[in-house]
Amino acid sequence: MAQQHLDPTDPTATTAVTGEALAGYLRTQATEFLRALRLHRENGTANGSEESVDAARALRRSARRISASLHTFRPLLDPAWSEEMRPELAWVSGTLALEHAYEARLQRLLLALHRLSGATAFPGQPASVDVTGAAPVTEVTAGSRAAGVATARLKAAPEGTGGPALPAPLPERANLTVGAAKAGALLERQLTLARTRAHSTALQALGSSRFHAVADRVAVLASEVPLTATATATGLHPLAAAAEERLTDAIAALPLILAGHPYNAEALVHGLSPDPSPHPQDGPWHQVRLLLRLHRYAREVLEAGDRPVDVDLLTAGQALNRHRDASEAAAAAAQAARTPRIAPATAYALGVLHADQRHEVEAARFAFQQAWQKQTVGTP
Repeated sequence: MAQQHLDPTDPTATTAVTGEALAGYLRTQATEFLRALRLHRENGTANGSEESVDAARALRRSARRISASLHTFRPLLDPAWSEEMRPELAWVSGTLALEHAYEARLQRLLLALHRLSGATAFPGQPASVDVTGAAPVTEVTAGSRAAGVATARLKAAPEGTGGPALPAPLPERANLTVGAAKAGALLERQLTLARTRAHSTALQALGSSRFHAVADRVAVLASEVPLTATATATGLHPLAAAAEERLTDAIAALPLILAGHPYNAEALVHGLSPDPSPHPQDGPWHQVRLLLRLHRYAREVLEAGDRPVDVDLLTAGQALNRHRDASEAAAAAAQAARTPRIAPATAYALGVLHADQRHEVEAARFAFQQAWQKQTVGTP
């Protein structure tokens, strides 16, 4: 298959896009960073408000793009400044992303439990009866609305209580349904605690002298980009092509022929073992996700918004994002299953949940394979 490489030998491309374009891109992203910071400070007291969440997302987005550009085009920038700035921007982006990641992970796992357990109760019911015949459970405070929604979804009303009649579940489904509610409650306790800690960490970081130093440097970047003396006469295409080549080499090393295999037993063996280390299959895919992001941002610098969005490239990136989300959700289910003294039914539900998320990992790999094959088909 022919790969669509950026052609560094094209004389019009190498003269048209130089360090000046990089400087303009960095100034734009720095301005976006400062605008998002101002909005976040204005809405920071409203914990979890839509405006605060949007501002934090915009901060992460601009920080990622600045950091990626400093990495890809570092020969055109002051080396001391660039090497000092990149890890600080990565720290900002990573710190602000944690709270959202824990919240999204919890939602993903609760929805998966609801789907796997086959519950038919609608979220928001005032009361529901546990399928084991326990007393009705009523959703309570607004502060625990997520738990209430999960409880409502994981419970169903039997005949004679005003709810719909359910068919007799298979033994495996019955075992899963019994443990699903407790598994959901356990996951919520663990991930809500992690999210709360991440929120506190983010607030402390945004008020720290370290972050203020980063913001001051970004403010300077919005008006003055520390290019090298030859940057304005140097083309960006060779550096962008090198980033693309690193991506294609990393993808070539992936076992794409196995991507989307209906049952990858090796992907399940490790997850529930006593070893809490990251899954050994996931590392190369996470690296490809980061390299694809660098490639996308390099193209943004070169094209300066003159081209429409590459749908296949965007789809490939979304597939890798789903891969990351599913692998981290599977790890969270495995960690919860290692909780001491949990009931066998709870452990069973968490094991099924872990296997489900590992299958989601395989599905995301297959989706990436399909999108990348479209991307790599050469077009005039």
